[in-house]
Amino acid sequence: MIFLCAAVRLPVFAEEMVSLAYHGGRSYILVERTDLLRYDNGQFTGLLSREVQSYVADRGTDTGGNRLYEGSFYVVEETKRDKRRVREGIHTAIDSSFKITPEGELVMLEDNGYPAFRSFPSYTKSMIRVGDKWVARAERAVDPLNSGTVTRMPILVEYTYVRDDVYNGEDVYVLEARWATRYGTSYIDPEGDQSLQKADGSHKATIIISKSQGNALVIRDTVDETFVYEGGGTVRLKGTISLFTRYPPAYNSREVIAAAGGSSSGRKAGAGPQGGTSTAGDASATTVQETADGVKIVIRKLQFKSDSAELLPGQEDLLDQIARILKSAPDSQYLVEGHTADTHKSAGEKRLSLSRARAVAEALARRGVREEQFICKGHGAARPVADNDTEEGRAANRRVEITILK
Repeated sequence: MIFLCAAVRLPVFAEEMVSLAYHGGRSYILVERTDLLRYDNGQFTGLLSREVQSYVADRGTDTGGNRLYEGSFYVVEETKRDKRRVREGIHTAIDSSFKITPEGELVMLEDNGYPAFRSFPSYTKSMIRVGDKWVARAERAVDPLNSGTVTRMPILVEYTYVRDDVYNGEDVYVLEARWATRYGTSYIDPEGDQSLQKADGSHKATIIISKSQGNALVIRDTVDETFVYEGGGTVRLKGTISLFTRYPPAYNSREVIAAAGGSSSGRKAGAGPQGGTSTAGDASATTVQETADGVKIVIRKLQFKSDSAELLPGQEDLLDQIARILKSAPDSQYLVEGHTADTHKSAGEKRLSLSRARAVAEALARRGVREEQFICKGHGAARPVADNDTEEGRAANRRVEITILK
């Protein structure tokens, strides 16, 4: 567990008025960590401890000045009562997309339960000084039974601007936030767990805000709340929920592209033969290019059994080569995305594309790339790069892409 006091210097108070705003503009990793004592019907049943990580890609600003993001969320760790770490393995991403307004309001565009906190923290439009308070609405997504059915709960949060400070060498604002859990009296989520009848409790959070970006670097929420289910059963959760923002490790894109046998100029994809697009081996099989999210390896000629994720024999040299490229950025995470041609069976296409992405990750793990570095997604036929009306186009759309995230 990380305690904030270990990383923060003595406070430096500011008397001037300040304006809080979210600036964003960078992809990031969000970690949500829960350490909660659980009581079922009043009896202690164990420690609920889990960690969810995500890679959240910045997709720029819309015409309204909102930052747009796409997230890939995944459970990376669960801890049993004896606190032994469960083997991580290869991660399957849970998709999410949202926008954040300049005031910090988070609006979900694709909602599969993550992030758990939405529009939190939110900022006042007024100029404020140390000691000032404001109230803003937010939302939490909860699943106390871990049933897979997420319930969205509106909350009303009171914020206090506590002080200015420095956290890990960065100038920050320190806020406190308080709110009460009140669910079931005036609001029921029509798409949530219909067996959840009521929820009550209290929260008190410390929030560290980057002055330069306006995003929350650390949130530590102390919680004690009880959920009441149909038939009178209760679940009480008491402990801490912590959120951390960090950034993918840096690596030298030129060196990675050079490791693939291409140019080391580091320009963006599409810059021409002397830019950031290069080929690894057979030009029609693999392309390596620099993108906003990192160096991307596009693999076009991996051979699978028909309608299957089983790799056919004869792929060994290509997979060996890709593993060598990934090892040139050994501390990074690798986003593996599967794509299919359009067969007008979207659900089956998405399942197959994810299975093929995982099969490629597993093959690379057998070549010495660490399993826990892979995040796998399947897009089916949703992101074509060619016309599906021709065999040549369909062949181009059947591909696996691996991005070395940065």
